[in-house]
Amino acid sequence: MKKKLLFISTGLGVIILIAIFLIYKTLFGAGIAPKENISIIYIPTGSSYSQVLDTLKTHLTIKNPKILSWVAEKKKYPLLIKPGRYIIESDLNYIGLVNLLRSGRQDPVKITFSNIRFLNQIAGKIGKQIEADSANIITFLMNETNYKGDGFSKEDIISVFIPDTYEIYWNTDAKALYERMLKEYKLFWNNERLNKAKEENLTPKEVAILASVIDDEVVKKEEKPRIAGVYLNRLKQGIPLQACPTIKFALNDFTITRVLKKYLEVDSPYNTYKHNGFPPGPIGCPSVEGIDAVLNAEKHTYLYFAAKADFSGYHNFSKTLSEHNHYAALYQKELDKRKIFK
Repeated sequence: MKKKLLFISTGLGVIILIAIFLIYKTLFGAGIAPKENISIIYIPTGSSYSQVLDTLKTHLTIKNPKILSWVAEKKKYPLLIKPGRYIIESDLNYIGLVNLLRSGRQDPVKITFSNIRFLNQIAGKIGKQIEADSANIITFLMNETNYKGDGFSKEDIISVFIPDTYEIYWNTDAKALYERMLKEYKLFWNNERLNKAKEENLTPKEVAILASVIDDEVVKKEEKPRIAGVYLNRLKQGIPLQACPTIKFALNDFTITRVLKKYLEVDSPYNTYKHNGFPPGPIGCPSVEGIDAVLNAEKHTYLYFAAKADFSGYHNFSKTLSEHNHYAALYQKELDKRKIFK
């Protein structure tokens, strides 16, 4: 009798061990796999539990969806849904997947922007890469009350967006995007840059304005510090900037290759031929290269520059108006020769 009971108890023990093993294997074995080499799961803000499950089933191979649901319920995931972008690159077990989604440990996206003229271009580029679409972003940026307290206006808020590559979370909204860019802006404007701006009696926003003009004006980057020096000399002497890129901006026509006299009559605060000092804001996202060219402007006595007639992209620099007019006439003659009239 004792042997029989021992045999039965041993048998039950084996069955229990096998059951435990099977349960462990089911829960902790690989039950989830990306449908391709990699699956990217997007969980929008406000998603319901059923919507999340539908998304998972669409993008992942799930051996047993019922077990996944059971694990999710036990871990109270339906009450703890975290929006975001999650990358699945290898097989996972059910618990591992639920723990990942439940924790909100999402993978950031890399956003890159450069050569931007207008806020709607920023909104368009970034809006394609994050949950907040371009309409949400531009609506936020066009409402000055959202950032007036930080010292910015609609005309100069573009200067906060320093062209670079940034990692942000996919579910970042328009407000959080601005706050992140403002944080990066403040890091960029470190003590060294602030002190250099102060030495030239410029604010960061004024540096950004000049940098945006120079970025548009200059083809050869090695000339940027010298042209920055020209503009600074003109400002110090009370001479209008007379920057052609600001005319194109005022006319909203960037196809112009020859700034005619009639264009100089445009009624706009961005017309730096009519108005002294700085225009209201940058005429585009100032590049880091442009900003640093202003902060490290070449010290000289030039007051003018004109494109070289050989169309090399370089400029002739002058200290007197008569000398400048000579070089400008050579360039105008070459434009006529090439039949460039606009």
